[in-house]
Amino acid sequence: MEALLHFLPQVWFVILALFLFLYVLLDGFDLGVGILSLTSSDEERRTLLMTSLGNIWDANETWLILMAGALFGAFPLAFGTILNALYVPLMIMVVGLILRAVSFEFREHSDNKRFWNLVFGAGSFIASLFQGFALGGVLAGITVDADGHFAGGMWDWLSWQSLLMALTLVQGYVLIGSTYLILKTEGALQETHYRTAKLAAWTTLMGAIAITISTPIVYENARARLFHQPEVYIFALIPILGVLLVYLLQQSLNKKQEVLSFIYTVLIFLLTFIGLGFIVFPYIIPPSITIYQAASSPSAMVFMITFIGFLIPIMLFYNIYNYFIFRGKVVSSSIVSALTEDI
Repeated sequence: MEALLHFLPQVWFVILALFLFLYVLLDGFDLGVGILSLTSSDEERRTLLMTSLGNIWDANETWLILMAGALFGAFPLAFGTILNALYVPLMIMVVGLILRAVSFEFREHSDNKRFWNLVFGAGSFIASLFQGFALGGVLAGITVDADGHFAGGMWDWLSWQSLLMALTLVQGYVLIGSTYLILKTEGALQETHYRTAKLAAWTTLMGAIAITISTPIVYENARARLFHQPEVYIFALIPILGVLLVYLLQQSLNKKQEVLSFIYTVLIFLLTFIGLGFIVFPYIIPPSITIYQAASSPSAMVFMITFIGFLIPIMLFYNIYNYFIFRGKVVSSSIVSALTEDI
């Protein structure tokens, strides 16, 4: 039983990390596309950007819902405490996601598309920024009482470290949004996003370097863990691999390699999550409550694993099938009209 009590929380920590990674990866590129839509020079380009998301964006957000439900079931103490600590950024994030959803649907039938374009882009930026604030608030640490309940202030999540995390996450979303649009567009629009991807790769790298340097300096708990052997060698390897991946990404962008550019971006996100995992584990409420202290009963976690074991393959199959069906380039309406006339 003792081995099971130790093993099950680790399994659920990995499952939650997987859900979070899939959400950030999949919803990240459509949030990035939304932010990039603010810089589009004309209505036709904005239409192409939004068309590239039309059949997939809502499915991407299901991973966020699944992650919240899994956190509530596997670590109920963490769910309540984190929600209390991050109530403000999470609610603003939800408002941003609602603005995106409403504007996406209303724009299609509105004569005033400029207004809904702005709402869609602003909602994407707001959701991205406050996701970063929430992540930064967790990494900075949450003040709790002896029972593990939130005992801090309403604005504890707001600091220069969380601002740095938020701005870096926005740049990361712009990067993956740009490489996604490289896959989905062609011509002048594709060339534009080759340029935005190159710029976002460097700004994301600079933000990541600043976070990597400042985290062990500012947070004593992270410093004690990261500079403990053998973790220090793994921690040192992650930034080196990150710089290498950014270099390979820049090379692929220069060579106009569409698929490789997106793959390298995904690998950068994956490496970032591995690094964050090293900083946080085994805490579910840094820096005081571990996954073992916050875990549900073994029977509840086993039951949930059985349920999730059926659900994950179904959701993954649906996502893969969705992307397979709607693969290929998006084409402007003017090109479609010309092709129709030729036929």
